[in-house]
Amino acid sequence: MALQGKTAVITGAARGLGRECAVRFAREGADLVLLDIADDLPGVGYPLGSASQLAHTAKLCEEHGAAVLAAAVDVRDPIGVRTAVDAALERFHTIDVLVNNAGIAAPSGLPLHEVSEADWALMLAVDVTGAWRMIKAVVPSMLERRSGSIVNVSSTAGLVGYRNFAGYVTAKHGLIGLTKAAALDYAPFRIRVNALCPGSVRDDPLVEGRMLAEIARSLDVPVDEHEEIFLRDQPMNALVEPADIAGAALWLAGDDSRRVTGTVLTVDAGFTSR
Repeated sequence: MALQGKTAVITGAARGLGRECAVRFAREGADLVLLDIADDLPGVGYPLGSASQLAHTAKLCEEHGAAVLAAAVDVRDPIGVRTAVDAALERFHTIDVLVNNAGIAAPSGLPLHEVSEADWALMLAVDVTGAWRMIKAVVPSMLERRSGSIVNVSSTAGLVGYRNFAGYVTAKHGLIGLTKAAALDYAPFRIRVNALCPGSVRDDPLVEGRMLAEIARSLDVPVDEHEEIFLRDQPMNALVEPADIAGAALWLAGDDSRRVTGTVLTVDAGFTSR
């Protein structure tokens, strides 16, 4: 019960890695604040998490004994973010952990000079500025208690480049920069800020993940062959499982990593070691 007595806020919690982290945290004793846009987003060419998926994540967490507050929140909306954080503090009084998991992989699939102003702005608004906005809203309560852990979910795209994914690569690199700067700002207050970089994560149907399939679609990789194709680049000859990422997030969230801040934890089956 590594998170017994703690409250964690997780964005992008309706499905995928957000759901996996939420359920794992619930099993480890945390109460949960689950946030997701719970709607589609113009400009993103695939369905985002839905209200019913968010409700299902909440139900799964409650089955493990967690108290849960779930809300539809767009991380681009400062009023919505502030309202959700205020509601979380009113319900649970403290926020011990923030997992900035909300993110989009599209619009992508074009060389840099063909990316529109709107598509570039959308990618940065969700994947970088959304994380900044959540930190800005949550940190004041952590400062009062001089304690907290923030986990920013970046990507191997935050460490290396990918062809025709300039916006995504830029955003995920930026999230690592945000992590390191925030870690220095808050280290004197025992608030830790770390980045987690998943590699190619299998789209487990149990958590309704679809990120890898969307990346494959953007690269014109046949969806029925995409796992086999991505597998060729994995030194461990295996895709990363959602549970692998949730386990790493759990360690960063809990007290076992109490002297870890400003670090980048990569879970990619060796992909970036080449």
